[in-house]
Amino acid sequence: MGSPLSPVIANFYMEAFEGTALRTATKRPSCWLRYVDGTFVIWKHGIDELNIFLQHLNNIHPKIQFTMEVEKDTQLAFLDVLVSRRQDLSLGHKVYRKNTHTDRYLHNNSNLHPGQKRGVIKTLVDRARRICEPLHITEELQYLDRALQVNGYREQTIRRAIRPRRPVERQE
Repeated sequence: MGSPLSPVIANFYMEAFEGTALRTATKRPSCWLRYVDGTFVIWKHGIDELNIFLQHLNNIHPKIQFTMEVEKDTQLAFLDVLVSRRQDLSLGHKVYRKNTHTDRYLHNNSNLHPGQKRGVIKTLVDRARRICEPLHITEELQYLDRALQVNGYREQTIRRAIRPRRPVERQE
């Protein structure tokens, strides 16, 4: 294992790298978002110019090489988000799962503390609420309901976790 500072230093370096790359490019993306080693880019200059930009990125440092995935059928997966381009050019988003995803989660029969089991449900529900736009949230919660039942969770437990929570009022 490396130093705990390694990710921090790598992130600082990549910020400087990005600054140089974007500043020296002949054409720039209208959006550039990076999380660790994944970058989401919106490019409005055509595929040929995009390939030139990719070559520009890869010429900056021999040890830092980018690969590229372009949208297919107006969709592109970035991390665990499926981003969709609408006809009006706005972007939609919902949870993305790879084709190899199995829906195997911590089974309810596991010999672990009930709080950890509730945490599995809570984490998946919170992820759905954070990622999905309103158009897709019901579909995602229904998907989670089915997947969690297959993993041995009772319907009542799932429904309780899916139910919207009210903010706790603080007593002063």
